[in-house]
Amino acid sequence: MTDERYAALKQAGATPLKSTAPGRIGPYLPLGLLGSGGMGHVYLARPADNAPGLAAVKVIRPEYAEDPRFRRRFEREAAVHGRVHTPRTPQLLGTGFDDSLLWMATQYLPGLNLAEAVRECGKLERAGVWRLVGDMGQALSALTAADVVHRDLKPSNVILSLQGAHVIDFGIAQAADSSAITSTGSRVGTPAFMAPEYLREGRCDTASDVFSLAGSLIYAATGHAPFGDGTGVDVMHRVAFEEPKQDIMAELSAVDPALAALLTVCLAKDPAGRPTPRQLTDAATAAGHGGAAVWHEPLSARLLGRRQACEMLEGAAVQETSRAPMSSQPSRTSQETVQLRLPGERTAAVPASVDGAKRGKRRAYLAGAAGLAVCAVAAGAFFLTGTSVDETASAAATATGSLAPDDAQDAAFPSSSSAPSPSRDEKKTEEKGKDTDAKASAAAESADPSATGGAAGGTQAEPGDETSTPADGDAGAGGNGGGGGGAPTATPTKTATTPATPPWISDCTHYSGTELTDRGDKGQRVVQVQCMLSKRGYSVGGSGVDGEFGADTESAVRLFQSDKGLEVDGEVGPNTWAALRSST
Repeated sequence: MTDERYAALKQAGATPLKSTAPGRIGPYLPLGLLGSGGMGHVYLARPADNAPGLAAVKVIRPEYAEDPRFRRRFEREAAVHGRVHTPRTPQLLGTGFDDSLLWMATQYLPGLNLAEAVRECGKLERAGVWRLVGDMGQALSALTAADVVHRDLKPSNVILSLQGAHVIDFGIAQAADSSAITSTGSRVGTPAFMAPEYLREGRCDTASDVFSLAGSLIYAATGHAPFGDGTGVDVMHRVAFEEPKQDIMAELSAVDPALAALLTVCLAKDPAGRPTPRQLTDAATAAGHGGAAVWHEPLSARLLGRRQACEMLEGAAVQETSRAPMSSQPSRTSQETVQLRLPGERTAAVPASVDGAKRGKRRAYLAGAAGLAVCAVAAGAFFLTGTSVDETASAAATATGSLAPDDAQDAAFPSSSSAPSPSRDEKKTEEKGKDTDAKASAAAESADPSATGGAAGGTQAEPGDETSTPADGDAGAGGNGGGGGGAPTATPTKTATTPATPPWISDCTHYSGTELTDRGDKGQRVVQVQCMLSKRGYSVGGSGVDGEFGADTESAVRLFQSDKGLEVDGEVGPNTWAALRSST
């Protein structure tokens, strides 16, 4: 890597890729690592087809991605993200489950998160805070229209760019809170910015997001959360039952009395007493800050430099690709709602034995971290709700995953809990994984010893959190993997005739992803399903391939699943997609 490339990566907010990074994720080629954590990694990437723009590609660790129920909920919640259309949130570019990698790609916003901006460039000026009020009001209005609740709105989940302020990571928060990996009664979020009703009762709606936003805005103006910094039981108690700290609110009043009055109402313990997102936007306009204010210096210069660095990386990557075209085939992705404006990842294979060895080490690390986390969160739940330690212990991993940000904190990633009973389809996947892990045991000692993870992966750390970062940026599927064994044994070369590509593969190219598709769906995903079934000899009804998933298509899917020994549910999930695309 040249010094110029390294400098551009650093200015863009990324670090060079480790040897254990995946070579390619779906249609994306990685340029650098944006962050890492206990639940996954986030890569700065570009489209492999040289489409314009860069992407932030999150990769869930295999031990979590292997849960079929989590995958399905992940896909559904990512689809919710795709319904949100506003400049105040990054665009969802696609999701996929490829070669054991569960990933989601979103538009990369060249900016700083609010926590980083305050820490490195100082508190925002009065005009900048009002700009945040207006922009975040717009963002929450869009989420509300899409029936999305963020659940973890905090400084590290607010991005500042030259185009304004943006909310990130709400899609993952939804998936984590409703997945099989999240225990009943658990809390996803960061205590210093959680709403009191969420801490006390587990209720969370748009009004809860308004409360959390107010805390982030107060942090922007004063450098402190309104109820004090930290993640312990004392902070949770203050948020749930006490008023904001007087010295912090007095500092806010000195900045702007009208702003302090507005945010005080947003912090009302009764959700019904808080303003709506639209009222926040109207208040910013009434205060004379409806337009785009310029961020203060040196923040404005930092944002300009970050955008220019991304432009340089994008241009250099395209030139490199034109000189050295990719030799491997792109993996399957979910692109139906995608506009490829963000990056992807290079191609490199990793031996299954190495991947399995790493996975074992990660599990050991996560088990130890979870044990420490259970104690802290269970104690907090006892003081707030009176629930016994036994009842709250199962919720600890989710809360601490959100409370322990690192350089890439993503509080919305889920924690582990009891796994669901596997179906026939899922059992096959699990048996294959067990076989791989058994083969990996001999290679465990030769695997990368730095492949253990830390806290949940995301974008940046935030105030009031503890940091736990992994030693490297592996994503569970390494690049230049090692593994046990010596030199390969030479075998005689035999000439073989390459079999013809089956028509359900060569003739059906309408959709390449793995998003859950079932009765009532319409569009290219359904066309792909119907095309492959028809080419395989299954009848999809008198209308043929019409892009509508009706009773006839469901019957064909069920018959196909029965013939392949899959779970017969009439739904086309990752396992059924894989079977449809197989050459047999």
